[in-house]
Amino acid sequence: MSKIAVVYWSGTGNTQTMAEAILAGAKESGAEVDLFTASEFDASKADDYDAIAFGCPAMGSEVLEESEFQPMFSSVTDKLKDKKIGLFGSYGWGDGEWMRDWETTCVSAGAKFACDSVICNEAPDDDALENCKALGKSLA
Repeated sequence: MSKIAVVYWSGTGNTQTMAEAILAGAKESGAEVDLFTASEFDASKADDYDAIAFGCPAMGSEVLEESEFQPMFSSVTDKLKDKKIGLFGSYGWGDGEWMRDWETTCVSAGAKFACDSVICNEAPDDDALENCKALGKSLA
């Protein structure tokens, strides 16, 4: 059985809703799954999981949230070599540049993507939630 961490930061609840859909998809596939906010997760926990889904909305000029999520993610980056991961988040403006930049960081760290990243504009619709469930299943 796979052990998966779903780690997210959410300001409005959109990314939390996506995280919960990923959790559901992974559980449907029989995985053991733990849900964490960014402030509850750090590099010391990364080795405990076979796969990790990271979720963060676009902030400011299309960057990761800077006070909690970015510091946590920076601390975990060295643990991503050969780790199966998935990325997800929502945005309200721009064109998804924050996700492309984030994916590049993960590729440089040697992470292995379970599937395409999931992004949505504003609140996740039914399609986005189905894509989140599929991400959870891919991680499992």
